[in-house]
Amino acid sequence: MIEKILIANRGEIAVRIIRTCKEMGIATVAVYSTADRAALHASLADESVCIGGPLSKDSYLNMNAIIQAACNTGCDAIHPGFGFLSENSAFARLVEECGLIFIGPSAKLIDLLGNKSQARKIMKDNGIPVIPGSKETVTSVEHGKQIAAEIGYPVMIKASNGGGGRGMRLIHDEAEFVEQYNNAKAEAKACFGDDDVYLEKYIENPKHIEVQLIGDKHGHVIHLFERDCSFQRRHQKMIEEAPCHILKEEMRQKLFNDALKACQIVGYYSVGTIEFLVDKNDNYYFMEMNTRIQVEHPITEMISGVDIVRLQIQVAMGNKLNIKQEDIKQNGYALECRINAEDMNKDFAPCPGQIAFMHIPGGRGVRIDSAIYNGYKVTPYYDSMILKLITFAPTRLECIKKMRVALSELIIDGIETNAKFHYYVMYSREFIEGRYDTGYCDRFIKELKDNGSIV
Repeated sequence: MIEKILIANRGEIAVRIIRTCKEMGIATVAVYSTADRAALHASLADESVCIGGPLSKDSYLNMNAIIQAACNTGCDAIHPGFGFLSENSAFARLVEECGLIFIGPSAKLIDLLGNKSQARKIMKDNGIPVIPGSKETVTSVEHGKQIAAEIGYPVMIKASNGGGGRGMRLIHDEAEFVEQYNNAKAEAKACFGDDDVYLEKYIENPKHIEVQLIGDKHGHVIHLFERDCSFQRRHQKMIEEAPCHILKEEMRQKLFNDALKACQIVGYYSVGTIEFLVDKNDNYYFMEMNTRIQVEHPITEMISGVDIVRLQIQVAMGNKLNIKQEDIKQNGYALECRINAEDMNKDFAPCPGQIAFMHIPGGRGVRIDSAIYNGYKVTPYYDSMILKLITFAPTRLECIKKMRVALSELIIDGIETNAKFHYYVMYSREFIEGRYDTGYCDRFIKELKDNGSIV
């Protein structure tokens, strides 16, 4: 049994994990940087430990400080949340070597699936469609140019150990290759400590569909349906929904079957998400697997009735999954809007500062995941997401209408947020009809600028 968990993260995901731990009777330890002394997660946990300065490298990426905090407070396990060290195999291995439980897959599995080029090879070798591209890491400019010539421009260069749009560059033709290749490698090195990159054929304006999975250490794996994460700006998700409104049932089942097959091939356990791209001709391709909990997991919880964090902790204890695939029923629709501290009139630039007043919406079918409060100071050191607004309803249109109402009630004074932008989206015809793709957000922003809604 796990009796005490250190949460190696901050913000709303740390708060989210603490709440489930309390329900399970598990004690919690929060870690915080000097910039987060007044953070909500540090107050809600049973204990809290300062682990360093405001920069991530000095605190939330400081493996030794985190491990020492866990050992000094008598923790049994560490939950990494998402981002930071959540997909860092060296950290997972260090946790295991110190006799602690890493609440996630093994370091070996993170290595296997965290390297995107290696994961692509595994899927391709087992008959799961992958985007045409390099079989392994691109070793040089000349090597990359050769592959690009074979698969045809445009191509995407991506960090092998990356995610979240970092270390990713679109290359339209050979003239751009050297500059974008070097930029991608430099960003990959800065963000992930590894400059390995791989190459893919660029799929223009696809649907981005992901399947939520969870497996145990006894060979059982189930899916919790799919999410549509196509509403993105600069490769960063902004709005997610579950299920995908326009996905044909035949393709849905194929995605589920391939996602489950992928997990069984590698013996995956813990929470994980397989991401697919679906092109305009209804061809789908494996893109990557995330070996951690996702930002957008609440919408899956809403339609499945499953507490994903609870299952993740139970699996880490070595327990068998207590639910079977046939036990899980999809119910209704859910939407999530990521509310960021950003100024949409300044190209969505981050907007740190102190919250003078806030009012959050409520009511049936409305969920708020956040760590902000009246008087809270949003710092410039971390991701700009400050709140996740989730709505749930029996039908998709009802869910959208509920989101409109919730957004109209949301008040966060003292800083700028992108809440108004989300409100505009909820009245967009293409979004309402579910016809949007990964390129739609940029087109919609241009519409808003053209009609004067955004300066």
